[in-house]
Amino acid sequence: MSPHPEGDSFDVPVGDRYFEDYVAGTIHEYGGVTVSEREIVDFASRFDPQSFHVDPVAAAHGPFGGLIASGWHTVALMMQLFATHYLSAVASLGSPGVDELRWLRPVRPGDHLHLRVTILDTRRSRSDPRRGIVRTLAELLDLEDRPVLRVTVVNLLSTRNGG
Repeated sequence: MSPHPEGDSFDVPVGDRYFEDYVAGTIHEYGGVTVSEREIVDFASRFDPQSFHVDPVAAAHGPFGGLIASGWHTVALMMQLFATHYLSAVASLGSPGVDELRWLRPVRPGDHLHLRVTILDTRRSRSDPRRGIVRTLAELLDLEDRPVLRVTVVNLLSTRNGG
């Protein structure tokens, strides 16, 4: 088990990062967040009210043997770390979507999670050379570095000099 302090290994901070700064093959880690029972229940009560997300007593007798976070809550936790630490604050132009979203392990109250991103590939847009496309494998990991969530995220980013 190794600590995952705030910070990153990019040459430029997230507030100055453009398409050119995302290099295929590089790996960056950010962390983390501790998930509380209250957050699990609050999120699921609003967005995914299944008994194993909202009722600790029922969850103890359910398929997971206890309360677990909604997969959508886990995605939201990943996105918070992704948007805060990895995704450019000045060049992000949104996303056409994600691929291969997988929930690999249940997230339970007290779990501490961190984000590992691997830049899979980058390319300039064929239709607009002022932007590029970055595909990133995002993994939310527990303290034993086991992935609880894996998703491939596609982002559109402005180039530094607009072409």
